[in-house]
Amino acid sequence: MADYNFSFAVRTKVFFGRGVVFEQLPGAVREMGCKKAVLVSDPGIVGTGLADRVKDLLAGGGVAVEVFSEVEPDPGLETVHKAAAFLGRTRPDCLVALGGGSSIDVAKGARVIYDNGGKISDYAGVNKVKVKPSLPLMAVPTTAGTGSEVTVFAVLSDWEQNIKITVTSEYLAPEAAFVDPLAMVSAPPGITAASGIDALSHAVEAYVSRAASPVSDNLALGAVELIGGHLRQAVANGGDLAARTGAALGSLLAGMAFNNAFLGLTHSIGAALSGHVHVSHGVAVGLLLPYVMEYNLMAKPDKFARLARAMGEVTEGKSLYRAASLAPRAVKAMVKSIGLPVRLKEIGVPEGALAAIAETALKHGMIKFNPRVPSREDILDIVKKAY
Repeated sequence: MADYNFSFAVRTKVFFGRGVVFEQLPGAVREMGCKKAVLVSDPGIVGTGLADRVKDLLAGGGVAVEVFSEVEPDPGLETVHKAAAFLGRTRPDCLVALGGGSSIDVAKGARVIYDNGGKISDYAGVNKVKVKPSLPLMAVPTTAGTGSEVTVFAVLSDWEQNIKITVTSEYLAPEAAFVDPLAMVSAPPGITAASGIDALSHAVEAYVSRAASPVSDNLALGAVELIGGHLRQAVANGGDLAARTGAALGSLLAGMAFNNAFLGLTHSIGAALSGHVHVSHGVAVGLLLPYVMEYNLMAKPDKFARLARAMGEVTEGKSLYRAASLAPRAVKAMVKSIGLPVRLKEIGVPEGALAAIAETALKHGMIKFNPRVPSREDILDIVKKAY
């Protein structure tokens, strides 16, 4: 056996399964001594009636609830500041984030400001949050994608500078996560597809990361198998609970994996795209993932061969590199099959912006965990192939 040396942390208590939101959330909130909660959500979730159901559920357990529902996709810094001001006015005992990664990340950022003051951009980077938030956070994801319910990251959009910022701190991890496939059945096909391919990108990049460990490897590979086996069905039939359950578990495992092993070049380029086109994060990384996998393949062919098998490809009788090459091919086929774009031109990226995108991606923090060390020219070649 190899001489392993690693650390691994899961800071969030996870409740998983059909019905856990409706059966266990109220009790968990009460156990934390919470008598007044702020529910952080978005207009789409409010429109489905799910926010009212959760509010009534908590109220029935004796918890007063105020609702902040101004979260938008790829939320901006100002939304975090609005949410923090809302907390200052309402003075809750805890937070419940109900929605996709956007709502969870806004809740993470708002509770940081609530206790630390300043602007959320002050905390961009690693371990700049000095005071542990006083408000417990319970995350209820309504998409199987970001894994934010178990991570120490919050990704936010600075629309003035057209960049993404990431706040990284162990204090950002929610105290509890309630991952319930029943809370995801109302997600429309497009959101299900983009969220699911985002989760797949987390699993793949964590698996081949320079910071990978045996624990993250097993979580990531399991996530690839689950997402590869269930995402198409979840997109085709949102009411298929078996598919929703598989996709939700895959997303959760991927979140645990990349929370420790981090990500790579796909997310570095994806973040750089935000300065040139407004497209959902999941769509961007799903498009880029197979091209980055092709670039990284020679660094860890054995792992890519295992990824191919996890995606359902037959690798018996093939050379190692031939087997490995099936992994990016399988991912691109999945992206196409669930109706997502596979070319940068399809999402409106100007060809003249490719050089600037490559330059920006080279400076992204996650790039150091990529299995190959890319040059600016390498990244430019990748985005040209993806164009």
